[in-house]
Amino acid sequence: MNALAEVYARIERGEYPPEDGRVRIVEPSSDRDTVVASFTAHFVVAAKVDESWARSYLPAGDFSAPVGPAFLSALEQRLGKRAGCLDHALLATGLPDDPDLELTRVTSSNHGRVERSLRHRDEVRTYLTEGGVLTVGRGLAGRWEAAFEVEPAHRGRGLGRRLIRAARHLVPDGAGIWCQVTPGNAASLRAVLAAGFRPVGSEVIFEPR
Repeated sequence: MNALAEVYARIERGEYPPEDGRVRIVEPSSDRDTVVASFTAHFVVAAKVDESWARSYLPAGDFSAPVGPAFLSALEQRLGKRAGCLDHALLATGLPDDPDLELTRVTSSNHGRVERSLRHRDEVRTYLTEGGVLTVGRGLAGRWEAAFEVEPAHRGRGLGRRLIRAARHLVPDGAGIWCQVTPGNAASLRAVLAAGFRPVGSEVIFEPR
């Protein structure tokens, strides 16, 4: 198993990285899976870079350096990629039975949320309900990931929480399912937490320019 996939698999089993201040430099599981992942006093940089080069930007004991602008900008230049935003990484487990929300699965959609999911995930399934869209697919290192969006006219009614909770019924019972939320998106973060997801760390994913 790839080192990055092993990190996520262990977390899904409740085995969190040690709080040792370590920064691990590992090979990405694919070119699409270039990421800087941060956990409590532990970091994983999955990128095709020389370790000695990376560590020149990462002073020992500086827990802000792996997600700081100097290192992220240097990675952008080194890899010819663009750093995405810093996202919360939240985890829940799959639930049995069907969702309590009426969803229609569609085979195509030009919704921006769907197009983003298709860039970052495999085996993407798209579901629509009145006022919202939900996607479930295989993302970083093959893990299950979900994303959702609620139309402005339907916000403030709990639909976001119901959408993201529905995602837990759309993966195998007991499987880990992840959701990424930009810290400033407080409404989405509240919905994801209310749906039973728990914060695990943060991630900066690198994309083609």
